[in-house]
Amino acid sequence: MLKDRGYNIEESDIELKREDFVQNFCKAMNKVNKEALFVTADKGPNPEDKIYVLYPEGPKVGVPIIKKDVVMKMRDDKVTRGIIVVPQPITGAAKNAIIELNKILTIEVFEEAELVTNIAEHKLINKYYVLDNQAKKELLQEYTVQDTQLPRILVSDPVARYYGLKRGQVVKIRRSDATSLDYYTYRYAV
Repeated sequence: MLKDRGYNIEESDIELKREDFVQNFCKAMNKVNKEALFVTADKGPNPEDKIYVLYPEGPKVGVPIIKKDVVMKMRDDKVTRGIIVVPQPITGAAKNAIIELNKILTIEVFEEAELVTNIAEHKLINKYYVLDNQAKKELLQEYTVQDTQLPRILVSDPVARYYGLKRGQVVKIRRSDATSLDYYTYRYAV
């Protein structure tokens, strides 16, 4: 997922075999050492382009874990974007805390079950390209439209979540058809 978002990820991490994963990240009795799964990635030298992926311990993730384990680590390291991977849905209070924290940070929550398969590689899912601000500006000038006139995609859409779309971003979608050439369509994230 991070590679699809444009982050620099080691090829060895992507091609990691199950046996190597078990050897590197499992404790006794095949329990996964979630602290060892911590991932940090960047898109370049800008610290704003850095992201953390955290796997909190415990079956239920609540406000104390989010504030202590996630937010403190991100603030200490001056990282503004994070992904939390949880085994079960987070508590309602934790959801509210994340909504409040998203005013100053960007924290996304995924359940482990959502990440078992890569939805971007499914044969029915088209290829998505998130446009940067310059490409978005050129697109809007080329078609002489405002961004709000483009078709919409919800930021809660599973593919939009996978790519980390934020409100106001535009995504270019390549559609393939067996009877015609590939064509492109655009969606505005709301």
